Amino acid sequence: GEVHTNPELLKDSVYGLPELHRDDMKNAKLVANPGCYPTSIILGLAPLMKSGLIDLGSIVINSQSGISGAGRKVDLKFHFPEAYNSVRGYNVTGHRHIPETEQELSLLSESSTKISFVPHIVPMSRGILSTILINSSKTVKAEELVNIYKEYYKNEFFVRVLEKGELP
Repeated sequence: GEVHTNPELLKDSVYGLPELHRDDMKNAKLVANPGCYPTSIILGLAPLMKSGLIDLGSIVINSQSGISGAGRKVDLKFHFPEAYNSVRGYNVTGHRHIPETEQELSLLSESSTKISFVPHIVPMSRGILSTILINSSKTVKAEELVNIYKEYYKNEFFVRVLEKGELP
């Protein structure tokens, strides 16, 4: 819903998620900083997108963010005493990070990809947990999924792949 003030710079810019665009970032004139929600979603889905295991019409994301993740604007609903002991959805009908998330997932899947995304504020200072639900295009065992993720992220220092049954 915003007008781009410098569209001529788009040809010189790179989406700054190193796990996907490290080589392009090295010589880029402009690197776009990815949002926190998109980072959690894109990194969570990238190995499955590249493996072709996702029914692209089935992606549903429920993300929970600490209060600091809702931005720095002064708004009573984001004041910690108001948010304490409460969970609330926000920007449910058009979150500002949906376009970048769909852009990157579409590049990974090599097909137009849409998501259903519901962000929530939870009573903690910071952090994000994204629960991603998909329908698989074929039956896959949990061990196979772990191996897909391990292989995809084997050279990524900041990504940890947990074993079957482990939770962060």
